[in-house]
Amino acid sequence: MHTMPLAETRLPLSSLLRPTAPAPGLRLLDQLGRPLRDLRISVTDRCNFRCTYCMPRDKFGREHAFLPHDEILRYEEIARLARIFRGLGVEKIRLTGGEPLMRKHLDRLVEMLAEIPGLDLTLTTNGALLARHAGALKAAGLRRVTVSLDALDDAVFRSMSDAECSVSEVLAGIDAAAAAGLGPLKVNMVVRRGVNDHQILPMARHFHGSGHILRFIEYMDVGASNGWRMDDVLPAREILARIGAEFPLEAIDRDYPGEVAERWRYADGGGEIGVIASVTQAFCRDCTRLRLSPEGKLFTCLFASSGHDLRALMREERSDMELAAWIGAVWQARGDRYSELRGQAGVRAQKIEMSYIGG
Repeated sequence: MHTMPLAETRLPLSSLLRPTAPAPGLRLLDQLGRPLRDLRISVTDRCNFRCTYCMPRDKFGREHAFLPHDEILRYEEIARLARIFRGLGVEKIRLTGGEPLMRKHLDRLVEMLAEIPGLDLTLTTNGALLARHAGALKAAGLRRVTVSLDALDDAVFRSMSDAECSVSEVLAGIDAAAAAGLGPLKVNMVVRRGVNDHQILPMARHFHGSGHILRFIEYMDVGASNGWRMDDVLPAREILARIGAEFPLEAIDRDYPGEVAERWRYADGGGEIGVIASVTQAFCRDCTRLRLSPEGKLFTCLFASSGHDLRALMREERSDMELAAWIGAVWQARGDRYSELRGQAGVRAQKIEMSYIGG
């Protein structure tokens, strides 16, 4: 039995009777006026790493019950939902996990999703399995990948990932993805003060001039398992100060509304970096994302405590119009802004685990 004692939310049947899909050229807006543009699909809750800030081994050990295979959405179900989301205004889908490359034959899903017109299709991975899959993913229609890498020093990397994988294996995956044309490639580093912050400059030096975009992420209070404390957060401004002291930086405008990373480029032409400061500089007001869990629960925030059961409606053989109406109602009722309220009295303590819903 799966051990995720989180509440479910089901909209009443009456909410399905009036389609809420926007007319052509219009956008679905939530309670704060935010449009729906992005969907993150977690294809599995399993991972081959046990990162201390995401899936600490004492909470996700051998006794942990992962989702049974028959509870996970089939690829055909995911593809159907993706087409519906595209019709509701979603422009970008990111495949996540867990570790998405642990899902068998993922290239088949990528091929299905790549057939949807106008969809930007990306994937986030820890990179351990990327070298063997990069070519097939590109051939299937994947556009880009983001690779998580928290240190160049093997001892620090192994301590944080708690996995039998070396930095060289992840770097080989990055090289294979670049060779396959999965770019521009992004590399995400979660920075935890006193743990790996001494790796900021080595990472910057390594990827400077590489053509890859290195992004530094403030350590966040995702889930309920990582023992997060504010003292562990190294603010983005300090990260930028450390890098800027060696590599002068210039600010760059966002690529698109709702982009989570603050962008900077090296003054010497050595490329671009980004910082994701969701703790010290909350960007909830620009959040345009929904998240779909492996078994079809829809979450309106990375820090949500409950999801909406979309799989049940699909397996009740609801029509595409009914599903679109239901999804539209979920988005239009959305008022999430956890990062802006963090620390205030009454803010939810129980949150879904990031390993289950994706980052």
